[in-house]
Amino acid sequence: MTHDPAIVAANTAIVTGAGQGFGLALATALAARGTTVIATGRDTGRLRAATAALPGVVAVPGDVTDPAHRAELVAAARRLGGLDLLVHNAGELGPSPLPPLAGYPLDALRGVLETTVLAPLALTQLALPLLRESTAATILTLSSDAAVEAYPGWGGYGCAKAALDHLAAVLAVEEPDLRVHAVDPGDMRTAMHQRAFPGEDISDRPEPHTAVPAFLRLLDERPPSGRYRAADLAAVLS
Repeated sequence: MTHDPAIVAANTAIVTGAGQGFGLALATALAARGTTVIATGRDTGRLRAATAALPGVVAVPGDVTDPAHRAELVAAARRLGGLDLLVHNAGELGPSPLPPLAGYPLDALRGVLETTVLAPLALTQLALPLLRESTAATILTLSSDAAVEAYPGWGGYGCAKAALDHLAAVLAVEEPDLRVHAVDPGDMRTAMHQRAFPGEDISDRPEPHTAVPAFLRLLDERPPSGRYRAADLAAVLS
């Protein structure tokens, strides 16, 4: 099975956490396919610099935990004529080095849950009226193996990703006309991953763009809603 780059499964997309890492890689790939991408990230300068040369990308900097910013993103999509794809990529690792649960700062955990679980749900609630109007609407949430495996130190981040996985699964049942996919991209060489392993060399991890084809395949083929691993999808593509 091969991926056809001529297929464009989304006309307008919102991608959170698009200033760097996987979010930027996916936004770049979507724009290259003709999708208008509303890209958001907390660091205004970084987001604008990263997306300035990408045709079809509209930079809307802000924090997804801010209700006003979430409304701004949906309003931007409405001005562009609708919304076909919502990508929840923004997340929060928590303290670095990663603490064990016995000493996990609860205020820090609240921040992880706010960014990784509550903000995506709140943005989805606002975006659903537009997504329901699309004939091929898709919601993608970034999962992690930490959502299903027990790794020391990963309790805060892992429980947030597990909660996000479950939200995606329930939303898929409640919104059967949409495709809702939770996707584990695998280890990637990102700033967040480096924070999880301070002082260690993570240069052996793949670059974020290597996980993008698996996500594009989901958009093109629209398999049933569910949780997928990029490695499994890539194995079929190769």
